[in-house]
Formats: sequence, structure tokens, C-alpha cells
Amino acid sequence: MHRSRPARRVACLGLAAVAAAAQAQDAPTARPTPAASAASPVATPPADVSAPVRVADPADAAPLTLKPVHVSARRDPDQSTLTQPDLATARQRVELTPGGAGVVDAASYAAGRVSTLADALGYAAGVSVQPRFGAEEARVSIRGSGLQRTFHGRGLKLMQDGVPLNLADGSFDFQAIEPLSARYVEVWRGANALQYGAATLGGAINFVSPNGYNGEPLRARGEAGSFGYRRALLSQAGVHEHFDEYLSASGFAQDGFRDHARQETLRGFANLGWQLAPDVETRFYLGHVHSRSELPGSLTRAQLDEHPEQANPGNVALDQRRDIDWTRLSNKTVRRDGATQLEAFVYFADKRLHHPIFQVIDQDSRDVGGELRWVDERPWAGRRNRLVLGVGGSEGHTDEDRHVNVGGDSGARTNASRQVARNFEAYAELQHEFTPGWWAVGGLQGLRSDRKLDDRFRSAASPADEGFSERYTGASPKLGLRVDLADGAQLFANVSRSLEPPSFGELAGGFVPVLNDAQRGTTLELGARGRRAGLAWDVALYDTRLSDELLQIDPPGPTGASATVNAPHTRHRGLELGLSGETGLGDAPGRLEWRAAGLWNNFRFDDDPTYGDARLPGLPRTALRTQAGWRTPGGTLLALQAEGASGYAVDYARSWFAKRYAIWGLRASGMLNGTLNWFVDGRNLSDRRYAATTGVVRDAQGADVAQFLPGDGRAVYAGLDWRL
Repeated sequence: MHRSRPARRVACLGLAAVAAAAQAQDAPTARPTPAASAASPVATPPADVSAPVRVADPADAAPLTLKPVHVSARRDPDQSTLTQPDLATARQRVELTPGGAGVVDAASYAAGRVSTLADALGYAAGVSVQPRFGAEEARVSIRGSGLQRTFHGRGLKLMQDGVPLNLADGSFDFQAIEPLSARYVEVWRGANALQYGAATLGGAINFVSPNGYNGEPLRARGEAGSFGYRRALLSQAGVHEHFDEYLSASGFAQDGFRDHARQETLRGFANLGWQLAPDVETRFYLGHVHSRSELPGSLTRAQLDEHPEQANPGNVALDQRRDIDWTRLSNKTVRRDGATQLEAFVYFADKRLHHPIFQVIDQDSRDVGGELRWVDERPWAGRRNRLVLGVGGSEGHTDEDRHVNVGGDSGARTNASRQVARNFEAYAELQHEFTPGWWAVGGLQGLRSDRKLDDRFRSAASPADEGFSERYTGASPKLGLRVDLADGAQLFANVSRSLEPPSFGELAGGFVPVLNDAQRGTTLELGARGRRAGLAWDVALYDTRLSDELLQIDPPGPTGASATVNAPHTRHRGLELGLSGETGLGDAPGRLEWRAAGLWNNFRFDDDPTYGDARLPGLPRTALRTQAGWRTPGGTLLALQAEGASGYAVDYARSWFAKRYAIWGLRASGMLNGTLNWFVDGRNLSDRRYAATTGVVRDAQGADVAQFLPGDGRAVYAGLDWRL
């Protein structure tokens, strides 16, 4: 095992001290100098320079016997680098934020199956994650972002180590993330992500990877379970003088709970660091994803209740699937000068998509981007202060071909285009303690986004030019206040604006070829967080008034096409709750541990000409996930898990609904021999039939439309995680 630089310094200092002690035995005895006396805790009178100096006779000295000194080194598990802050620093940044934000330690979800983003983020306050069919694909939403997107996410800035994973048009793919290759996850809800330049309704999620200093020198993990599920991870980390590396390779496969739901994904990731100087570090990140997913499609509610394992016959006939090959290279360089830090990053990504659905969509995307970010934490007027300034840009080019789907193969070409997205943003955020314990926060983001489509296909059936060029601009300000109370508790409030241009998923391929407006909103947020007497809480109440919200409508029928419209006025109100705690019970050995995450969503039209103030479809009004268990003195945890959600409409006319549900499971986890962790994870042990998520249609007219995606049935998973 390679020792970290601090460990090597300790070793060198220890050896130097031994040599100095031996040398001192042979040296003449001298009185302390005045300078040395001044540094001493007890003052020593000045030496009498007129007194004779007695030189010790070596013959009078006692024989010197040195005890052996054993020097050992151990990597600090929380050691930071310039480019990647440690977990403690990440939590301190959250505490500086006057709004909803949190950090998820990867160790908190590694004690169970880690397949979907729901496994990693299920207990993160304010995050709604609904898996589409068991793994990989999921619907992720914060504060109603991407409200009806059940695939190809939108409304969030997804990052790895602070570098964007989104395509230039704002969309992102969940397959780009391997939660097992993260050290912790930052969740910045809404405008609280402004310090990363994000001004979308949902905010930002940042997966921070291990590096050579804090990653395990060697790790091997395996998971297996129901429905042919298997997952494996192998990783290595090390430090070599000024270089360090973290490498991981993972593989996942499952047959799936449903028919035609097989998935396979291979991922490789590298984090390579080089300390150019004590205050300058550069780091290269390389990732590759090879993903193959069959799409079982949606069922009617009757089909779900009777036989949820079945696939939609149309999906099977057309062999519908989503196949992705994605490669990403990025570099992040940081220079620190005392309390200031300059960060620069650039990235390049290449993505290839083969997507047979009701038609075959083939895309080849190339995205490049970069950003400069300056952080200044020097005090102002004797008060604590944090200033962040940033400027960045990105550009993406996508060549798209569409064909008739002939049993999953490409038939005659139906369309071809080149899609170009460009973005430029500048942002600033200032946090200042104007009086002890009271912080004011102000920020502003300016954005310009261009979307251009060149139509490269003409036919007798479609002779018109479908090309367009649109520009979206705007500014998103933010003002906030944070009050630090006793014992680490905090109160916060902020008001902010958000701006979200449409992605090409909204602009091309639907019934509405071009949207005229970007989605804009104004949010008021109040909340509190803290920890006291073994209880930790994170609670936020928000109210957002949106104009031109991007709402997606899937009409009934076999086409599978979709249309996105600008809803004139809507309102999103909600409560985000995260709780955790631990306590002992009398003289009982061990302790009780528990955690919970709850959401209350009240999303409505606001005086709409057609729907009035009706509630928006697509998300449950309430959702809750909990876990409570007993931790033995040896570290073994035995826990009960439960989750549930209320029913909700699947159409704007509110004529057909998904049913409410509640499911439960059991988990046991622990450690053997200090290096081997184990777990057994039982899910939905009552074998409840329920809809994990749904699509949305304009008006079901009370009919049982095929818009329901079943959750997995009863399942048991087990795993071993060996860390050196």
C-alpha cells in the first residue's frame, strides 16, 4: 500500500527526531538562547556571559541506549485534495447555504442493494425518484422539475466532481452514473445550486468520486438476487509521490421483474490526480458506459392488477429498447492561494444512442464545455464572507436519423436532422455574516441559450422544412437570509428566480415543433436544519409560481408520440422533510437507528383557461420512505423498511388515477473480520402490486389507458463488499 504524503512527512520527522536525539548526546550542553526562552512556557533568566562554561566530559556520560522506534503510516480516510473537498468540508458548505441542500454519504446506502438512483437518493430530502422498471432508468424530480419525464431527465444539473454530465441542451441520462463509484452526493435543491451556476427549478445533484488518497487500495463488491439481478464492482486506489489514481470497473445485468425488461450495463471510470505544486493540482476524469435496456412499456391498471409481469405487446412486437454508448473525458485544475481558490475545467463527451420505439431513433452526440470559477473566503470588514464568481459555456452537436421500426430494425428513413445547442452563463453569489450568527446571501445568474435544428430530409409526405433557430435569454437573481441558532440549528429563507430553456426532446419530434418560451419561475422558500440530542432534521417549505411551464402530453393511441406545451401559469408548492436519529434504550446493548424522507406536493394550474386550478397529474401528493432498525454492539443492523405514496391522476382532465400504495421490506447488514461487509435486503415482501410511476395523457375520458409502469414484486438481494 502506498502511503499518502502527510504520512511520509510524519515518518521523515520521526526518523529525524531519532537522529537528533542521538546527536544531542554527543554535543556540548548549552543554555537556552533568549529567543528560545521567549518561546518557552516558563521564563528562564538570561545566561551570565562572564561565568565560565563547563564542557561535559564524555567519560562522565552514562551509556546511551535508544529504544527501537516503529513508524507506521495509514491513509486518512477523509483526506482532501484541492480539486475534491472532503466530506466534512462538503457538509460545512451545506451549512452555509440559506436553503434546501444536503449531503448523502455513500456509506449510508452501501449497506444494501445499490441498483437505482432510488437506492442512492431515496432518503435525500426533497428528491423524488421513481424507477421505471427496477433498475437504471428512473424518473427524478425536485420541486416538480421535469414533472412528466419518465426517461431522459430534464430540469436538473447533473454533475460528477462539479463537472456537468448534462448534454448541452440540458437533458441527461441516468446510465451515466455509477452510485457505487461515488464517495458522497451533494443535493442542491432549487436556486441553492446557484453556486454551481445552475438556475433550473430542480437545482443540481453532484456525485463526488473517490481519489487515490481516500479510496480503498482495493475493493471488490458483488450483489445478486431476484429476477436474475447481479452487479459487481472492482476498484483500486493509490498514491505515488505527486500522482494519485482511483480506477473502477463495474458490471450490471438483470432479466427483470417484467417480460422484455432485460438490462445490461458496463462502466469504467478513472480519476487521475497530479499535484503540480503545493497549491496547484490538476485532475483528469475518464468515464465510459455501455448500456443495453429492453423497454417493457406501460400497462393498463387492470393489466397491472392482474399480471404486472407482462410487457406491453406493442413494445415486444417492435423490440423497443434504449441502447447507449457514452464516453466522457474532463479535466479540472485548481490553484489555491490562502483563502482564495481558482478552478477551471473543460470536458468532452461522445454519446451514441440506438432507440427503437414506435420509430427507430439513432443519435450521435458530441458535447464540449468549460468553466472558470473563483471562490474567495477572505473576511470583509472583520466578518466572515464567501464570494463565488463563475463563467462558463457549452456546445453540443447531435446528428439524428429516424427510421420506420420493423421489428426493432431500421426500415425506411423518415427524418434526419442536425441539432446544435449553445449556452453561455455567468453567475455570482455572495454570502456575508453581517452580524454574529446572521448571514445575508445574494446571487445572480445570466444565461443565453441557442437551439438550432437543420432539417436534412425531404419527402413527398413531408416536403416542408422543419428547421428552426431559437434563442432564450434571461437573468435569475436570488436573495436569502440564514440565522445560526444555538447547538448548530439554523433557520433560513430565500426568494429566487429560475429559468429553463427547452431541450430538443421538447422542441423536435412531437406535435409542437417549436416552443416559443422558456420555463420561468419565482420561488419563496422557508426552512430549518440542525442536529440535537441524536436527532437530525432538514425541512423546507417552498412556493413557486411558474410561467410557461414545460408540460409533456402523451395522447392515447398506438403512436407513442408526445407533445410538450407551455402552460401559461402553474404553481408548485411543497414540503420537503428529512429526518434521522439514534438512541439507546436503557441498558439494552446497542442502539436504535432510524431515518425518514417525506414529500408533500401541491402542484396546480393557476387560473388556466381550460383546467382552472386543477391539480397537475404525474406525481403523488404525498410520499414517504422510512427505515428503523437495531444496531448491535458488533455493528450488525437489523432494520424494517417501508415506503408509500398517495394516488394521483394520470390525465389533465383527472378522469383516471393511479392507486395509493404501501410496501415494506427487511434488511440485515454487518461486517466480518474488519474488511468484509455483508447485507441481505428484502424488498416488497408483501408482494404488493402497484404503479412505481406513470405516464400522463391529456384526457383519458375515464378509460383505463396504458400509462402504468409496475413496481417490482417480492424480491430478495444479498451482497458482499470487501475493502482492503
